[in-house]
Amino acid sequence: MSKEKQIELLEYTYLQEFYHFLKFVERRMLIGFETKEAIKEDWISKWDPADEGKGISSFAVGAERIIYALFNAQGFGQPNSAPVGSDLFFETNDAFIHIDLKTVQTRNIGDYSTDIFVGDNQNSYIENIVLKDGTERPYTNAALPFEYKNKGNPKPCLSFFITILYDESNLEILNINILSMPNGILAKTYGSDVLKAGKNPGKIRFNFSKTDSFKLIEGNPKRIKVVYFNSKMNKRYADKLKFIKSIYNLQSN
Repeated sequence: MSKEKQIELLEYTYLQEFYHFLKFVERRMLIGFETKEAIKEDWISKWDPADEGKGISSFAVGAERIIYALFNAQGFGQPNSAPVGSDLFFETNDAFIHIDLKTVQTRNIGDYSTDIFVGDNQNSYIENIVLKDGTERPYTNAALPFEYKNKGNPKPCLSFFITILYDESNLEILNINILSMPNGILAKTYGSDVLKAGKNPGKIRFNFSKTDSFKLIEGNPKRIKVVYFNSKMNKRYADKLKFIKSIYNLQSN
């Protein structure tokens, strides 16, 4: 079996494991997101949705507490203290795994529906980015390795993202997904389809709608799993999430 397929199989195995875990704790996770309501009068005046991430706190910080507490309680692996990597970084018997949480409010739904921002310290993918005018720009800033040398016991580096969309008017959770971004060694297979230019020079986005399946695995299972989809959300939001909803419908059938 090729090295590329071995890595894809690991990515698929862990994606399935994390997805089923999140479905198992879905009720607890949603209850956790609601705990902010009991003390809302104490923090709401200090939180400005138009200034997310710049104030005393942000929605992302609160959501991270819930998600990471559930993952840490499960004990998937040994947490790693390396300063370069995602917020959740741990070692298992066959891989080093990075998981990062991405929260987006509905006013920025366009930054969520088909691709998502990814930091240099959260991926190992080095390739060209095809710009809107057809020209290509090299991306070489990925800070994670294809695999960690690990003192003679090398293990691949896997990157996953949990994405959460919430309604900015009432902080209601509308959608939760988990995505598997290809390891950099798979650039031979996926090429430039994985990357999309970010809003700022040098920044990238994971173009998950263009690389939504595992190419080297029989049946081409999806690289995106929909953990939660609020079917009662406003139609204008649902219309923006057509791609994600199609994945959700596929899972449900």
